[in-house]
Amino acid sequence: PALPEPTFAPQNCTAVELMAKTLRESAEPVTIVSTGPQTNVALLLNSHPELHSKIARIVIMGGAMGLGNWTPAAEFNIYVDPEAAEIVFQSGIPVVMAGLDVTHKAQIHVEDTERFRAIGNPVSTIVAELLDFFLEYHKDEKWGFVGAPLHDPCTIAWLLKPELFTTVERWVGVETQGKYSQGMTVVDYYYLTGNKPNATVMVDVDRQGFVDLLADRLKFYA
Repeated sequence: PALPEPTFAPQNCTAVELMAKTLRESAEPVTIVSTGPQTNVALLLNSHPELHSKIARIVIMGGAMGLGNWTPAAEFNIYVDPEAAEIVFQSGIPVVMAGLDVTHKAQIHVEDTERFRAIGNPVSTIVAELLDFFLEYHKDEKWGFVGAPLHDPCTIAWLLKPELFTTVERWVGVETQGKYSQGMTVVDYYYLTGNKPNATVMVDVDRQGFVDLLADRLKFYA
């Protein structure tokens, strides 16, 4: 799609510096939403322990209880920097994990894309065009998808309407050394380790409710 020119310049500081500044200046605890590898969040936690109390929770898109999508065991965002992800999960700060178990169920179908396109504003049009490509990419039979999974939006959707999601409280660790399993998120689903839960793990989603929420949000852009 044809995108407009940006209306603001990049910040003249690092991501870690900007997050630290935001936390310091906030009058209330802040929720961090991280939809990529956890490198910057882990750097923030290690370099600014005094700011941990200013973080309400960390909502991440990454990991899986089951199959990986980058290796047989690992999801991409965690695989890229498993050490950083382990720091985040073991930080003591509440973590909410939107992994492949839920994002692969949050699929957009062709008719949903047409619904977004019909909204008719510039943002909904661009989103529909982006989803056209995404749907084409996920036609590969290896995935077994009807449509295309929307990974990152699950984080914000959970914050806006948590009732759309089924979650479990479990301990999660990240494999950092395994020959075949590096980057795997190890979810203690059956409480076998004796470790206390450190994460809220999304396991299911009301797909239609998720799509309806996206459509409602897109209507806000005139």
